[in-house]
Order: sequence, then structure tokens, then C-alpha cells
Amino acid sequence: MQVDGVVYEVEPALAGETVTLWWGLFDHELFVEHADQRYGPFGPIDGPIPLHRYRSFRKSATDGRLDRIEALAGKLGLPRAALDGPTPAAITPAAIPMTVPFIDPDPFRELHFPNVLAAKLAIADYLGRPLAKLAAEDLGTINVLLDRTLERRTVIACVRGYFREREAKRRQEEDSGHAS
Repeated sequence: MQVDGVVYEVEPALAGETVTLWWGLFDHELFVEHADQRYGPFGPIDGPIPLHRYRSFRKSATDGRLDRIEALAGKLGLPRAALDGPTPAAITPAAIPMTVPFIDPDPFRELHFPNVLAAKLAIADYLGRPLAKLAAEDLGTINVLLDRTLERRTVIACVRGYFREREAKRRQEEDSGHAS
């Protein structure tokens, strides 16, 4: 039986019968009256959890398996040491491995691009469009920059500054064209 979204399981003998439901304002139990006879109390079996009541978590398959193993071990009378397995051997400290410092100041290619192609791919990724779609003037500026340096920070900073400056000039020209 469902009342206000909460499911109650009542007597199976009352199935299909017309009954009167009884419960108090702050009660979580339900009483059922049929033919001048009261049945109950019946607690909720599904729906929202009442305040100050908690449901335990449903056990997983692993937890159920562990419970069955513990029950079987209790029946067999096995000591806990048999369930834990063999005791581990004493741990000896391992020898400290030799360390060799890096000779290259940039061993992971974090400071410089390995080649011009990798730099162009990074610029295209930064701009969000292929370099082939850029104007010849813009592509020439990028090639001159990459001939000078392959340092990551310098390349990205110069590209960012160049395209911001170009965009500012374009906006200024548009604004002066609209004004006249």
C-alpha cells in the first residue's frame, strides 16, 4: 500500500479489501482497520527515510562473500591466522639506486620547441585555426620569429602580442570607417 510516496506492507489477507488507514501526525507506523478489527503497526518498507532513522548500506557481492567465508570459518573452527595467510618475511632495506644528473638543461623539451614544425603546430593550436588559412603577411611574421628563436615562452608571447596588436588596428580602422 502506498501513502504519500511511502510504501507500507500490510497483511496479505487485506489484499483487495476496502480499509480505513489510521496514523498519527508524527507517527511513521500505519494502522489498518477492516470490519471493526485493527491491524498494525506497519512500518514503511520503501520511500523517504524518516528523520533520525538510518538505513544500512546494501551489501555488495564482495561483502556477502566475506560474510559467507567468515561463517564457514566459524563452523570449521579455523584460527584467524589461517585466514590471514602466511606471515610476511622481514623487510630488508633496499639498496639506494645510483643517481645521474641531467646533462641537458631542458631534457623534457619544456623550455624549447624541438623543431620549427612543433612550434608551428603549437601556434596553430593557440590560434585555434590552421596556419595555412592565415594571411601571407602573418605567416611571414611567424616564420621570421621561428628563425630567430624556438623558446616556448618567447614564441607564444610574440604571437599573442602580434595578433592582439593586429586585431586592435583592425578594430580602430573599423571604428574610424564607421565614424566618417
